[in-house]
Amino acid sequence: MTNVHEIADGIYRVSTPVPESIIGIPGGFTFNQFLIDDDEPMLWHTGPRRMFPLVRDAAAKVLAVDRLRWIAFSHVESDEMGALNEWLAAAPQAAPMCGEIGAMVSVQDLADRPPRALHDGEEISLGRHRLRWLDAPHMPHNWECGYLFETTTRTFLCGDLLAQPGDSGAALSERDIVGPAVGFERAMPTYARSPGTRAAFDRFAALAPATLACMHGSSFRGDAGRALRDFAGALEL
Repeated sequence: MTNVHEIADGIYRVSTPVPESIIGIPGGFTFNQFLIDDDEPMLWHTGPRRMFPLVRDAAAKVLAVDRLRWIAFSHVESDEMGALNEWLAAAPQAAPMCGEIGAMVSVQDLADRPPRALHDGEEISLGRHRLRWLDAPHMPHNWECGYLFETTTRTFLCGDLLAQPGDSGAALSERDIVGPAVGFERAMPTYARSPGTRAAFDRFAALAPATLACMHGSSFRGDAGRALRDFAGALEL
């Protein structure tokens, strides 16, 4: 049931819905990866190791997976990078890409190839697309957490931020995703509350993203900066 939809120019959402009967979350859940088709193609998040065949076959509908140059992720957790080494085996030219902290404390040991470590604010070109790494420690969790902002399409690859439950939402929505995301966080809290949390949300909102590429639930197109601020305000983060 893994499906693929283009959510911005050259950026594809690869989504696997998992029903409530399997995952135990009311209404089910989705696990989303994002594939950027370019001169140096990149996959954002690997999906869990056991989902690798599903995600690989779906990604292959967009491009030959052995063309992948970068396997990037927000932080060290199974749905973010559990299938990292499987992807590296399938893509001989690919290397992991993450923040400096993640590379130092985990990835240079866990990965079968050395990672490309990005510092806060560093940009990398894939060809037509350009990515900026943004450190976000403990947001929503994990010391090494960070995100990528694609500056050409103004797509914010925002990982676990604004995660929504459900296994059948639209791939790209212009409807409210803040309400479902707030409800999910209240039901299943995942965010560390720190002095820097609200400042990080404000920093991301100031980028004026046009699209939020959410790891769980629908991606969002519209006033994404306002959505980020509204979410942080509703939870008093």
